[in-house]
Amino acid sequence: KYVTPKTISGIQLNGVDYKNLKDDLSFTRLLIRLQNASLSELKTPKAKLTFWINVYNILAVKMVLDHYPIKSIKNAGGLFSPVWEKDAGIIGGTPRTLHEIEHEILRKTGDPRIHAAIVCASVSCPDLRREAFVENKIENQLDEQIKTFLANPSKGMKIEGNRIYLSKIFKWFEEDFEEKGGVLKFLVLFVSDRNREKIA
Repeated sequence: KYVTPKTISGIQLNGVDYKNLKDDLSFTRLLIRLQNASLSELKTPKAKLTFWINVYNILAVKMVLDHYPIKSIKNAGGLFSPVWEKDAGIIGGTPRTLHEIEHEILRKTGDPRIHAAIVCASVSCPDLRREAFVENKIENQLDEQIKTFLANPSKGMKIEGNRIYLSKIFKWFEEDFEEKGGVLKFLVLFVSDRNREKIA
């Protein structure tokens, strides 16, 4: 409802209308549902993956709303208390940080596509999806996320001559792609035929 295509600083992305979302009580009700969520109902790895990707994105948006208006989500934290390590919200009765959800839950799934699905409320991040992730579509949704990210030359990947420019995400989390043969071998599965030939 509040995520629409925009251009910010020349970068095409899905932007969030924080101003109007802040006043929508349905978002407040969603946060209450998450506070009371029964994590024992997440029976399968796909259910857990889907749930925690959605939770990360919801709590990143909540962090901005909690400090709105701010120029950057990083301004919600400080030098000695980074925003990623601050309590972002209560999930199933337990306070959670964005760092904990990303590094201790989602990265441990072993699926590097998460890096195109979780969005830290920054222009350079992958786009926030305009629908929730759902268990019975999660595989296709994750594939679409990484394809869209790589297809955006101002975000995911740009090829100029013999050089490939990638988002720093692929440098920061390079080890997450090792089991898939490394970053480039993994990414060629999700790029256009033309770019696949260039990478080869």
